[in-house]
Amino acid sequence: MEIRKLVTIIEETLAEQGRLTEPRLRKVAAAAVVRNPYAGRYQEDLGEMVRFSEELGHLLGARAVEALGGALPESYGKAAIAGAAGEQEHANAFLTTAFGDALRKEVGGGKAWITSATKRGGIGTSIDVPLAHKDALYVRSHYDAMEVRVPDAPGPDEVVVIAVVANRGRPNARLGGLRKEEVRGEDGLR
Repeated sequence: MEIRKLVTIIEETLAEQGRLTEPRLRKVAAAAVVRNPYAGRYQEDLGEMVRFSEELGHLLGARAVEALGGALPESYGKAAIAGAAGEQEHANAFLTTAFGDALRKEVGGGKAWITSATKRGGIGTSIDVPLAHKDALYVRSHYDAMEVRVPDAPGPDEVVVIAVVANRGRPNARLGGLRKEEVRGEDGLR
């Protein structure tokens, strides 16, 4: 598979509602613009994409963690956008367990299911990549998202594949639920 472009986006929140955010919330998206070998035609077996996605999971996970600037990832998510000549299923093929397991390895483990989103779209399409705590889905403070857009992608025969990590939950989170200090990290839920 051919990667045309790699993009890293860093978003930092310093304050929310006049309150300083300590530590700063840093969300990082690492994206790859990949040529879609099945654009414009139906292909029953998408195994080539799934196999390549393991390499992408390592590459994008490592880039995202590095861009956190030394902070440890607390949450993660994944997404993909298939270009107009592809199918949504092509985007999903890049986000299976092969990608997820590689991403988990790069973030230092993760017991929780990795939230995800996929869609089809044209050049410049944005997607909200959902985030949740990497070890326990019930940590409500970490339910978040990062909007990601690559200005010149996906072309009709491309897929944008994205991994997002964050160093903490939402600023000023106060809606209850499991606190991150209470995480046991055994079942991916608590």
